[in-house]
Amino acid sequence: MSASGGSKAIVAAFLANLGIAIAKFIAWFLSGSASMLAEAIHSVADSGNQLLLMLGGRKAKRSADREHPFGYGRERYVYAFVVSIILFSVGGLFAIYEGVDKLTHPHALDPVWWWLPLVVLVIAIGLESFSLRTAVKESNLVREKGQSWVSFVRRAKAPELPVVLLEDIGALTGLTFALLGVGLTIITGNSVFDALGTLAIGVLLVLIAVILGIETKSLLVGEGANQADLDLIMDAIVGGPDVEKLIHLKTLYLGPDELLVAAKIALTSDKSVREAAADIDEIEKRIRDAVPIARVIYIEPDVYRPAIDPTPPTDVFVLKSSD
Repeated sequence: MSASGGSKAIVAAFLANLGIAIAKFIAWFLSGSASMLAEAIHSVADSGNQLLLMLGGRKAKRSADREHPFGYGRERYVYAFVVSIILFSVGGLFAIYEGVDKLTHPHALDPVWWWLPLVVLVIAIGLESFSLRTAVKESNLVREKGQSWVSFVRRAKAPELPVVLLEDIGALTGLTFALLGVGLTIITGNSVFDALGTLAIGVLLVLIAVILGIETKSLLVGEGANQADLDLIMDAIVGGPDVEKLIHLKTLYLGPDELLVAAKIALTSDKSVREAAADIDEIEKRIRDAVPIARVIYIEPDVYRPAIDPTPPTDVFVLKSSD
């Protein structure tokens, strides 16, 4: 994901959610709709989400130091995890609480301002649709050809766009729930529908929190290169005359835009130290040309002994967690 693309989607979502939150709070205050209050809290949570994502992206740009020799790239994963667990869960649990409270203590909408929630919800749907359109457009710049949206959300190493995509989809779905709840309450005069809409919004937010939590947890634990990049790296290593055998290979994402590659290779026994060093430099160059985000590369040379080495031609391990 390009930094500009992710930032554009985040800023669009932040501006949309901030304006929507203010309008929803006004509509809730005047009409008394529980669905509007739940949606207002939802929009506030989403606005906080975008601020945290921008903060995480800024902190991730810090240079490596002695305490963090591989840099701060994973800061983006930490902040995405905070977004998915804390803010989504807070918004979801509050909406569930509000829905249960309105079911046990129902009250009618204000007869003067009953129309205001409908107007705000329709406008909010339009603004969220614009935000989602921006997120989809930016995601298409980095989404692989033919890749499904489910796969994109699950496999993306940069967390910002998947988070914003799920936020916007969740927001539009929540607005639909609120519109149905408020609309049915106005038509029937029964405030139970407003409370049920609030409950549905809360369950939706908690579900999104669980999905994002699972995906960002995997990134925090440590994921290796995808199969396509792994194949390119392997081809780059064995693609020259300098390598007799690839013994093993491990990869690990240090951040969304930085991949660590560690490989043990076998060279012929007649290589001098100077020749081995030159071969390793050439291998590193081929790897970086094939996969530009492979910025940290460690190559361990060994001597190829076919008479006593019964192992298969390649023994490849992709690091997905610390071991």
